[in-house]
Amino acid sequence: MMKRIAVLTSGGDCSGMNATLRAVVRAGLGSGLEVIGIQKGFQGLIDRLYETMTTRSVSNILQRGGTFLQSARCKEMRTESGLRLASENLKGMGVEGLIVIGGDGSLKGGYAIHQQGIPVIGIPASIDNDIPFTDFSLGVDTALNNIIRAVDNLKDTASSHDRAFVVETMGRNCGYLAVASAIAAGAEYSLIPEEPYDLAQICADLRKRYQEGRSNSIIMVAEGAGKAEDIANHIKDRIGFETRVIVLGHYQRGGSPSVFDRLLGARFGQAAVECLLAGNGSKMVGLQGSEILMTELKLATTSGIRPINPMLLKLANQLLI
Repeated sequence: MMKRIAVLTSGGDCSGMNATLRAVVRAGLGSGLEVIGIQKGFQGLIDRLYETMTTRSVSNILQRGGTFLQSARCKEMRTESGLRLASENLKGMGVEGLIVIGGDGSLKGGYAIHQQGIPVIGIPASIDNDIPFTDFSLGVDTALNNIIRAVDNLKDTASSHDRAFVVETMGRNCGYLAVASAIAAGAEYSLIPEEPYDLAQICADLRKRYQEGRSNSIIMVAEGAGKAEDIANHIKDRIGFETRVIVLGHYQRGGSPSVFDRLLGARFGQAAVECLLAGNGSKMVGLQGSEILMTELKLATTSGIRPINPMLLKLANQLLI
């Protein structure tokens, strides 16, 4: 019977991590487990930064963005000596199972630890929504709401001055945030790495909007599709509208998590604990439809970027310019 597990958050933070940590701790304690919280991600494993969690450790954190355990990049985990030290430290703590909450790199780190003989369950947490075998990663919904809030505000000022705003979202090489927010905010274009785009045609379409008397235009750009500043420089003086640039950056990651992310975090955390107790190791929990399902962690970390749903692209092509 498993007696002690550990949990850590790694890589880029996102809203909903605290809700997940709360669920892991409460589900673990409720099942008779001792739960160890590793501070500062994998770096905390290297430096032995940890605390024994109680219900008080996770009180009053549901509404907070980020992660109270904190996170950090850890170059040592990419080396054999660092990986071995992290695994030895876990075993020295008496940890019999590890839950890793994070994005693609974090899940790969978790799988590497599993290969050292420790059961590991991964929880996908990344606003990019680029992790395969889950419809949504933790933090995506809150990030989208943050983007929509910003774009709604930009539309007010854009309409007052006949302006076009080029808005850059995060997402690395995945355009999910840009295309989903473009549909939800009623933008004119979403430029994403998965789809080619023609700036000359975009200029012609926006110029036509200006000549028709439209008061504003919004162009959403995924960071992997190009820099907003470069695109704005290309289209300015060619579309009629004055052109401005907004790079939303890390604003997208923070803030109080949405109800969706709080519930998703609770479901992910509870399922991860149950998976460990059932004797499973090297799995990733994921949302598929309305169900929480398990995928082999190796498969989840070697299958590449999660593709955007073709129906979302079709919707964008029909509703945007």
